[in-house]
Amino acid sequence: MKFLFDLFPLILFFGVFKWGEGHEQAAHGIVQQYLGGLMTGGSVTAAVSPVILATVVGIIATALQIGYLMVQRKKVDGMLWVSAAVITIMGGATIYLHDETFIKWKPTILYWTFAAILLVYQLFKGKNLMKSVLGEAFKLPEEVWPRVCFAWIWFLFALGLLNLLMAFVIFKGNTSAWVNFKVFGATGLFFAFTVAQAFVLSKYLQEEA
Repeated sequence: MKFLFDLFPLILFFGVFKWGEGHEQAAHGIVQQYLGGLMTGGSVTAAVSPVILATVVGIIATALQIGYLMVQRKKVDGMLWVSAAVITIMGGATIYLHDETFIKWKPTILYWTFAAILLVYQLFKGKNLMKSVLGEAFKLPEEVWPRVCFAWIWFLFALGLLNLLMAFVIFKGNTSAWVNFKVFGATGLFFAFTVAQAFVLSKYLQEEA
C-alpha cells in the first residue's frame, strides 16, 4: 500500500500526460483557460500542453500526499519534503516558462539531491541514513553499512546521468518516450537495484541465523 502511496504523483503524472497526448486540443484548452495567467506571454503551444497539465497534477498530488499525512498526524518523511520542493521549483519553472526542459531535469536533481544528502550525512555527520532505513530489516556488521550507503549514492548518481541521457540525447524531442522511461524504466531500475541489494545482503542474515 505504501508503495502505491509513494508512486501516487508519478501515476497521476503519467495518466494525465497520456490523456493529454491523446486529447491534445482538449489539454491545450484547459491549460489556456486555467493556467494562462501563470505563464509568460499568457499562451502556450498545443504540443507542450500535455506535459504542463501533467506537471500541475503532479505538484498537486504531492501536496495532497503531505496534506493527508499531516491530517492523519503521521510523520512526513524528509524525502517527501525534498521531492515536494524539487517538483514545485522545477515544475513551476516548466509551467511559467512553458518549457519542458525543467521538468525533465527534475528526476536528476531529485536523485542527486538524495545522493548528496546520503554522502553528507555519512562523511560529515557520521550517520548512515541507509542504516536508519534498513537497519530493522537487515542486521549487518557495522563495516558493511558504509558500503550499502555508497552503493546507493553511486546508483542515484548514475540514474541521474541516465535520465539526462534519455531526456536530451536518446529521446531528444520525444517527450512521450521520456515519460515512458521515467515511469517504467527508472522505476524498474529502482526495483531491480533494491532486489539485487537485498539478495546480496541476505547472506548476512543467513550467517547471523
